[in-house]
Amino acid sequence: MEKTVAVLHGDGIGKEVMHSALKVLRSIGRRFDHTFKVKTGLIGGVAIDEVGDPLPRETIELCEKCDAILLGAVGGPKWDQNPSHLRPEKGLLAIRKHFELFANLRPVKAVPGMVEASPLKEHLVRQVDMMIVRELTGGLYFGEPKRKTDNDAVDTLTYTRKEIERIVEKAFGLARIRKGKVTSVDKANVLESSKLWREVVEEKKVKYPDVELEHILVDAAAMKLITQPSSFDVVVTENLFGDILSDEASVITGSLGMLPSASIRSDGFGLYEPVHGSAPDIAGLNIANPSAAILSVAMMLKYSFGMETEAVAVEEAVYSVYKDGYCTNDVKKDGYRVLTTTEFTEKVMEELEREHVSDHILSAYV
Repeated sequence: MEKTVAVLHGDGIGKEVMHSALKVLRSIGRRFDHTFKVKTGLIGGVAIDEVGDPLPRETIELCEKCDAILLGAVGGPKWDQNPSHLRPEKGLLAIRKHFELFANLRPVKAVPGMVEASPLKEHLVRQVDMMIVRELTGGLYFGEPKRKTDNDAVDTLTYTRKEIERIVEKAFGLARIRKGKVTSVDKANVLESSKLWREVVEEKKVKYPDVELEHILVDAAAMKLITQPSSFDVVVTENLFGDILSDEASVITGSLGMLPSASIRSDGFGLYEPVHGSAPDIAGLNIANPSAAILSVAMMLKYSFGMETEAVAVEEAVYSVYKDGYCTNDVKKDGYRVLTTTEFTEKVMEELEREHVSDHILSAYV
């Protein structure tokens, strides 16, 4: 199979972790007889510096000709004082909106061998395996009117029934192939948008009688993520709540550097990126954790390309490196050898090349 991938390195450590991700993608291509063509473009701060736009038209046109997008990271203090339309994050918001990438998927899973890296007690973390499904193109971040003066500011939270329906259906569909439970997070005791959200969720539940449904208010959800994280399977919520809760949930694994994400639309086209930011303080030091970027490749293989076996091979390779006693500086622990970005990537490559890994993965799908 042949696929073309748009690669947007972005800012900070984006280039370093993307280098790791592409090495793994090429390895998968060799092992499973696929051809992955790569086209590179600009986004974020580097795009502002080079062409004066956080999302140049050339980048959009490039992505439109590709089968999926891999992104490194955007942002950094260098651009903090820029006017709002020249902030790196504007590029990320704009590309999500342009391609209608309405569903953000963030898996949060306890990594074998690294449970102790979590700030939570081990017994709370050991069985964690959830998928946070965040609506990505509506809500406060995109609502109008939006304005700020010296004396007041206005943001508008608006959702249409159609926007809620499609993200809720995505969540129920994922739950059906996972553990069969959806937790819908809202603030229906206060917000009109949340009242509509809950109504739509109840309506959609009728189509999925095999899926358990739980409604929970966002403040209670925040507490439960820390006290009972293993109780969640699929969590679905609106844009702002999803942004906050997914970052909270990310610390369960011990580091943002270990978590991938996907932003997809109905036809499977998607943008894949690590959850972590650009981390400019460590850029160029070769110590960034490439796990999230590599696991984002696995999500791309699964959700955009339908390559389930290949995706599992990548996941298993990353987890095997941790189980073998290696880690990066962000999750260092007693008895583990701390590796550089390059060294960790090479260990993942070695795992992908090992015959028994391939045999183990393939046998699961026979």
